[in-house]
Amino acid sequence: MDTIASLFSFITTPVSWVIVQFHSVYGALFGPDTGWAWGLSIVSLVILIRICLIPLFVKQIKATRAMQTLQPEMKKIQERYKNDKQRQSEEMMKLYKDTGTNPLSSCLPILAQSPFFFALYHVLNSIASNDTVGVINTSLLESAQKAHIVGAPLAVKFTDSASKVEALGASLTDVRVVTAIMIVLMSASQFFTQRQLMTKNVDTTVKTPFMQQQKMLMYVFPIMFAVFGINFPVGVLVYWLTTNVWTMGQQMYVIHNNPTPGSKAQASYLERLHKHVTSHGKVSRRRDKVIIKAIVAKGRDRNEFERKFINGLNKAGLAAQADGTVIKSDTAVAAEAEDGTPTTGTPKRQQPKRQTKAQRQSGATKAADESEQKTSLTKSDEPEDAKPAAAAKKSGAKSGSGTRSKAQSGQRKGPQRPKSPSKK
Repeated sequence: MDTIASLFSFITTPVSWVIVQFHSVYGALFGPDTGWAWGLSIVSLVILIRICLIPLFVKQIKATRAMQTLQPEMKKIQERYKNDKQRQSEEMMKLYKDTGTNPLSSCLPILAQSPFFFALYHVLNSIASNDTVGVINTSLLESAQKAHIVGAPLAVKFTDSASKVEALGASLTDVRVVTAIMIVLMSASQFFTQRQLMTKNVDTTVKTPFMQQQKMLMYVFPIMFAVFGINFPVGVLVYWLTTNVWTMGQQMYVIHNNPTPGSKAQASYLERLHKHVTSHGKVSRRRDKVIIKAIVAKGRDRNEFERKFINGLNKAGLAAQADGTVIKSDTAVAAEAEDGTPTTGTPKRQQPKRQTKAQRQSGATKAADESEQKTSLTKSDEPEDAKPAAAAKKSGAKSGSGTRSKAQSGQRKGPQRPKSPSKK
């Protein structure tokens, strides 16, 4: 590790200068020889570095999502040229070039942060060895050696001997307890960060080897931190623990506000966005407009959660536009009340109230009375000389109908044969 740290000695002076500047500020508040002054200086160094690396972190997110999108195509290439490794590599490079994707972009933040990490290790190791380094002179070296973080000197390791620890004014038990707790917290934060990424922000509709690799890294990285952590000074453990906590918080923010399409985080985000849009009738935040614009542009290629979001807006009488805004649809305009108050959805059909039996009977009686009244009025309007003819016609019709009914009862027309006498 010392050899690797010496390779990044060119950045040791800038890192030591930044630590000294922060130490002068915190030393005035907590005292120059305290662990608070030196520990907070290291934490501030981490925050400064991570702020500078935010553009690279954005590139890492875009590269990771692009790689997830390309996984089905990469799998097809691997199956098609599984016996020709050279052709497989050529097709992979062609796919990366056509889509503008770089697999190394997902490692940019780690690669960019590595020089600062090894430079800080080199500074703390020099403090433990009683050697001046960078802008840290003899007086600052003595101050750093006196600094203790919860009873553990800033430059000791878990594997240091009891004599070396006692020379810095601490006990071996305190050092090992503090370093063990910090190593556990460092490994746990790394595991939770990776698990959060796999369970919430991965497209569940695509099953690829890339996802299996990510699951494997979820368990490998914490073990690596635990193994190498016993060889890190306490100051480096503070640095790496702060980095993991920052990464975890940064990732939680990204998952909450800009989730991966098709993931569980996107389903939660679109559900929150639907409630906000339907309650206010508009999209207020620029980030939400960008998300809605991308969903509208997909058309039929939308995933399940995106289709559910668009259908929910339509049911609420709203329509998403190509520029990311939301307007009232024609259905909602037609559903406005008579007083001009707009409604938030389509009007519901009014169901007729169920009548009681007494109401139905009274209604039927009333209808029969009205029918009778109409019939009597019609009869009264007829001329008097037409009434006898009508009566005769009616009686004739009755007699005719009686004759026909008798004829249809099975008897023959004309004379009937006499019945034979019954035999007793």
